[in-house]
Amino acid sequence: MKLVLFDCDGTLVDSAGLIHETMRRTFAQFAKPEPTFADTKAIIGLTLDIAIARMQGKEHADSEDVEMMAYYKSLFAVVRKDLDFREPLFPGIRELIDEIGPRASLLIGAVTGKSRRGLNLVMETHGFDRYFVVGRTADDCPSKPHPAMVTECCEETGMKAADTLVIGDAIYDMQMAKAAGAKALGVSWGYASVDELKKAGADAVVHHPSEILAHIG
Repeated sequence: MKLVLFDCDGTLVDSAGLIHETMRRTFAQFAKPEPTFADTKAIIGLTLDIAIARMQGKEHADSEDVEMMAYYKSLFAVVRKDLDFREPLFPGIRELIDEIGPRASLLIGAVTGKSRRGLNLVMETHGFDRYFVVGRTADDCPSKPHPAMVTECCEETGMKAADTLVIGDAIYDMQMAKAAGAKALGVSWGYASVDELKKAGADAVVHHPSEILAHIG
């Protein structure tokens, strides 16, 4: 039995456009310099208040960052509706999940900087809620790369970290996996480069979802 934990943004779904537009509007509301798309991509995967702080060159979130986070959350659904964003799956992800989802030898979960509501929406939109049996979000745990998301998923499912594979596109996913004692598999179709993923501790990096099958066994 193995536990396979997927990051969401940049790994399962391509949400960079939606995140950036919501972030851009949030910074404008608070009279902050408009972030570039590269600025936004660099923080995807972090818990929102930490992400907003980092985009302003701060190590830790302060009270204004918390206010900005609240505004971002209030705006997210509006932007999603306004721009008809649907956080599409990356090519090959549906086929992968439909292949591994029914396997009795696997448990599948999600570890994400999204809110619980955001994760549930992705799962329901794409019909993955029947396959994903565990998940941790920004509402549940400290921000990546803290290992809590992984360790709590292990505890809930009764699995060992050594039998757990974390799959993600960000350096924070790789760092989180290694901190928890799990295996780390990077994906190159997301928001970090292959070199960045390897430097962050990835045991391997794949370039298409079908390649993940070889690492699951």
